[in-house]
Order: sequence, then structure tokens, then C-alpha cells
Amino acid sequence: MNEQVLISDIFRQEFAKMVAVISKSFGLQHIELAEDIVSETFLTATENWKEKGTPAQPIAWLYAVARQKILYHFRRKKILDEKIMPAIKSEQDQSYEENIDFSTENIRDSRLQMMFAVCDPAIASEAQIALALRILCGFGIDEIAEAFLTNKEAVNKRLFRAKKKLRTEKMRLEMPSEKEMNKRLDTVLHIIYLLFNEGYYSATQNQILRKELCLEALQLGLLLAEYDKTNLPKTNALIALMCFHTSRFDARQNDAGHFILYEQQDEALWNKELIAQGKYFLQAAASGSDISSYHLEAGIAFLHCVKEETEEKWQHILQHYDLLLQINYSPVVALNRLYALYKVKGKVTALKEAEQLQLTNNHFYFTLLGELYSGMDNNKAKECFKTAISLARTATEKQSIGEKLGALEFCV
Repeated sequence: MNEQVLISDIFRQEFAKMVAVISKSFGLQHIELAEDIVSETFLTATENWKEKGTPAQPIAWLYAVARQKILYHFRRKKILDEKIMPAIKSEQDQSYEENIDFSTENIRDSRLQMMFAVCDPAIASEAQIALALRILCGFGIDEIAEAFLTNKEAVNKRLFRAKKKLRTEKMRLEMPSEKEMNKRLDTVLHIIYLLFNEGYYSATQNQILRKELCLEALQLGLLLAEYDKTNLPKTNALIALMCFHTSRFDARQNDAGHFILYEQQDEALWNKELIAQGKYFLQAAASGSDISSYHLEAGIAFLHCVKEETEEKWQHILQHYDLLLQINYSPVVALNRLYALYKVKGKVTALKEAEQLQLTNNHFYFTLLGELYSGMDNNKAKECFKTAISLARTATEKQSIGEKLGALEFCV
């Protein structure tokens, strides 16, 4: 592995950790400076390692250089002597350096605290997601823009507004009270859920980026599971959900980027370790009496990791969808339920309910209608596929639907 690839990998792993630790030491009002320091540290690594080779302990090297840059920046801005040093009751550079604690325990605590700060209700949901991608996951502005299918200017505006809130609200990087934590945990879980969906269902064609989004969301969930007060059944259910979905990630698209239908997926490409991990967390989620939407979605995802096609399997999936709609109705969930309904009760029953949804701006809706009408009313199926193509957002989606339409052209 060359230095550039190594630095890129370490950047993704360490950026968020280092920003969290520095922000914890000096306050969220300095979060942008923390980002700059970490970015400069990696720039120094790029230059130094290219010339002198990779050090024996690259991460320890980064932490040491980051400490030096912190001292330099705060001295230059006169913040160190005038504000920060009195606050931490230290006047010697040596003790100040010791205050920058890059221990495994402090990194974990700092990231947890940053997670709750990012998900503060004072910050708008859309900005929370962008901030989470940047601060919690270490994604660059270009990557965030690609994930959102937007431009860098829009991403920078979201981040600016979010960071301004962190400053003006004088938020502190600390774990909230138990009462506040219980209230905010739902927001934290929801943001992780949205981050995961941004990768799993994103319209971007960057397969590597999409998978990294899913894995980063999973890592954040696992971080919550390490802390007793956030290691709750709903947390474990969300982790299980992400494990099961991610396990089939590589089987969902072919080399050309075309989506592969569930029934046509190669089971050999499913990640058995992630499925086993998902089962572990699903079992952990079964403790207690509460059932969240994450429990039900995890149950559906688990059943999709059982390749055998049986009526009993689809009946269980349909039951999960019915309960999910009772807890939290969503047109998208109602649409996904229709496929399970078709598998259990046939096309006619599924079509009757599908016609009632009227999701006229959703290409998945018309694609499903096309599938249901195929073999029953091929002309109607063709109309639905054509509408789906007109609504699809990407060339790959249009091509995949076009192949279904093309197959019907040979049918009478």
C-alpha cells in the first residue's frame, strides 16, 4: 500500500476522532479550527511520509503532530494564554499538551459526546445529517455533495448554519443528563438511520461512497452500543437492521451498476459475518417489552437474508409491514409492503391496494405497477414502465426499467 492510499484510509478512520477530542478540550466554538488543525496534520503527513517513508506508528505520529499544531494555532491567536489556559488552570506547555488526550477511552467518549451535540434539536435535521457526515464520519465536502446530489456551495451553507448554531447556543461537548439523553437518543438514532439510508438508497452512482456511508452509520450505531445508557433494545435493533441490509450490499448491483432484483441475487455474495452479527444484535434487541420501528424493519431485513422462498416467510414479512404501518405510517413502507402482499395473496389483491396509494411522483411505484400488470395486462404494464422511466432520477435506473419494458415488447 503506497503512502497516499494509507493516508486516505487513516484520514477516514482518524479525522472524526481527532476533531472530537480537540473540540472536547477547547469547546465547540472552536470546531472549525479543530477541523483545520486535523486537515493540516494530514497535509503534513502527506508531505513528510512521501519524502521520509511511513513511520512505524503512523497514528501516534499524527497525534503528536496534531498536538504541536494545536499549540502553534492557539499561541498565534492569543487564545491559549488569554482564554484557554486559565480555563484549564495550566500555564505550562507540557501540562497543556497532556490535556490533549488521544487515549482510546477519551476518543470513544469524545465521539459519543459529539454525536449528541450534532443531534441537538436546535440544529435543523438536514443540517444535522451534513454535519454528521463531516464531523462524525470525516467525509469531504465533495463526497457529501455527491451523496446528497447537490453542489458544494449548498453543503457549505448547511455546515455553516449548523456550526453557527453550535457557537451561538454555546453547546458543550459533554454527555447530556439522563433525562435529556433519553429525549435526544431518538434523534441520534434517527440521524444514524438517515445516514444509512443515504448510502443504501442513494441515487449516486459511486458504489464505494454508498457502501462507506452505510459502514460509517453502522460504526456510529456500534459506538452507542458500547455505552451502557445508550445500549438499549432500539439501539440494538437499528444495528441489526443495518447489518442485515449491508450484508446484501454487494449482491444488489452488477458490475454495470444495474440493480439486481432480490430473487435474482447471488447468495454467495451475501456477507455471512454481517448476517451473524445482525442476528446477535436482533437477539439483544428482544429484551424488554418495547417494539420500535427499528425492531420491525430489522425483522423484515432478517427475513430477506433467508433465501428460501416459502409462503410462511412472506407471511411473516407481511405481518411485520402491517405492524410497522400501525406504528409509523409511511407511503414508502406501504409501497414496500405491496410486494410482500403480492407474494402472499397474488397480483390481483396487490393491484387493488396499489391503485389506492396513488404515489404519482414515485418511479418505484410505477415500476411495481408494471411488474404486477405484467402477464395480466401487458399494455398497461408498458404504460407504467414508461412513466417510471420518465420519473427515474438516474441513467442506471432508467436503463434497468427500460430492460423490463423491452422484455414486454416481445409479448403480445
